[in-house]
Amino acid sequence: MRRTEGERDAGRRGPGGGPEGRAPGGRADGRPAGASLAHRVPDLGALELLLAVARLGSLGGASRELGITQPAASSRVRAMERRLGVALVDRSPRGSRLTEAGALVTDWARRVVAAAEAFDAGAQALRDRRDSRLRVAASMTIAEYLLPGWLIALRARRPDTAVSLLAGNSAAVAERLLADEADLGFVEGLSAPSGLDSAVIAHDRLIVVTAPAHPWARRRRPLDAAELAATPLILREEGSGTRQVLDAALGGLARPLIEVSTTTAVKASAVSGAGPAVLSELAVGDELSLRRLVTVPVDGVTLRRALRAVWPTGHRPAGPARDLLSLTRHGAPGSGPTAPV
Repeated sequence: MRRTEGERDAGRRGPGGGPEGRAPGGRADGRPAGASLAHRVPDLGALELLLAVARLGSLGGASRELGITQPAASSRVRAMERRLGVALVDRSPRGSRLTEAGALVTDWARRVVAAAEAFDAGAQALRDRRDSRLRVAASMTIAEYLLPGWLIALRARRPDTAVSLLAGNSAAVAERLLADEADLGFVEGLSAPSGLDSAVIAHDRLIVVTAPAHPWARRRRPLDAAELAATPLILREEGSGTRQVLDAALGGLARPLIEVSTTTAVKASAVSGAGPAVLSELAVGDELSLRRLVTVPVDGVTLRRALRAVWPTGHRPAGPARDLLSLTRHGAPGSGPTAPV
């Protein structure tokens, strides 16, 4: 009796509806369809062991060369044979000899290991290129008073890394990082800029200073927030961490007498007697000790701020950037009088 084409097809299928001898969705060798190479191909350690056995003619010699025990080497060969479904090594008291299948697999293994070595060399070249330079963007106070000590310490750790430093206010630092023009940034202020991850590395305090001849230099009663807000001050520009903290402390009521873009310019203006200024205490140590400036006490105004390392969200610092971050958080020599966190 002749069968229809559909009946002939059904006869070639197994009881589960798949091809005869296979599980539904499976392969002729019993492995699931679509199984990844990682589940089908021996790992590099096993292939290197097989190559050593082929070269030395001894499983014991191969295990010694690779720094593993002979039982571990035997176990690895057996696992490789189970994974491939063929015998690879004949073992005897006189040594270990590759089977015919083992010799063929060894030839393939040489090419796989050579490709892995080329991959590793390429990855190392990428790391070397990354590690050959470091682009740092930092707000003015950190760039002038903290980074020099950190970079000296980094130089001792990575003498072959060329470092470039871009100084600007905190907003400019964020722009540099988001435009991939810097690998690591440092900012001052109340929070990390949008789009950046951060780590607080220290804290800093802003103080009110003025020239010794200014009337505030002789006052005994601390300034309050209303007096500070009502008085025109020598200030950093909007976008700086210093200005952000002061505006927040005074409810956005700070009045600029002069706006300048660097800490050095603020100091010079205050020393000249132009008016009082608000500056990081990191920046005025020499001027205070020489009495070129004096501190004016303030009551009821919070002028403490965090100093942060920042980087693009999801891109944790690596290589020299990671090392610099580590130095800032563990007190590099000459890092200044901040309080590490």
